[in-house]
Formats: sequence, structure tokens, C-alpha cells
Amino acid sequence: MRIALTSVCVDDQDRALRFYTEVLGFVKKTEVPLGEHRWLTVVSPQDPDGVELLLEPEGHPASTAYKAALVADGIPFTQFAVDDVEAEHARLVALGVRFTQEPLAMGSVTTAVLDDTCGNLIQIATMH
Repeated sequence: MRIALTSVCVDDQDRALRFYTEVLGFVKKTEVPLGEHRWLTVVSPQDPDGVELLLEPEGHPASTAYKAALVADGIPFTQFAVDDVEAEHARLVALGVRFTQEPLAMGSVTTAVLDDTCGNLIQIATMH
């Protein structure tokens, strides 16, 4: 058994696709129209056949409340690995990304937390 797909609930699939591809650097893998929304996934360009991230439209009231509670408490919805948090932070800040936590070294890991513009906080991390 392995993880093939995970998801992040987004309040706007078009905005999410732009942010996750044009800013974070993922690439679109799958786009299937499903009425009002789409089955829309992105992947890492370093692993195009790896785990897909579904940009899942918020639809259920519980998902909206859950996301809002996480943001209010400063808790990231998910985490992405990067080679160098400080360098990635600098790159993303230059692109206008808002961080709620600047790079922070905590023993064998350095993390930072960003706002994905779609209602989520996302943590980036480097293991040392």
C-alpha cells in the first residue's frame, strides 16, 4: 500500500491552480470537468508520476469550518518538503507570498508557514 493521492480543499480552483503551479512550482497532472468543478491535480515536477495533490473544491460546510479553525489557530493544513527552507522562503516572498511563520530551525528540521491564498496555511520543511 502507498499514498497515491492527497488533497487540499480550496475555495477557488482557478486561483488554486495558478498559485500551486505559477508560484509554488507544481505542474498540472489531471483536469477532468465534473459539472461546476473539476478533478484537478498537481504534482511535483521532480516526481511527475508521484503523489498527486487534488485541488478539491470546498463543498461541504464542515470543510469550510475546519479550514477556518486551523487558520485561526495558525495550524498548517499540510506540509511540503523543500531542499532549503530559507532559499524557498526568499523566492516565495519575492513573488509576494505571505508567510505566517518565518523560517524557524527546530533541531533537525527547519519550517516556515505560508498562506496559499485559497484558505489554507501550508508548511514547508527541510530535514537536516
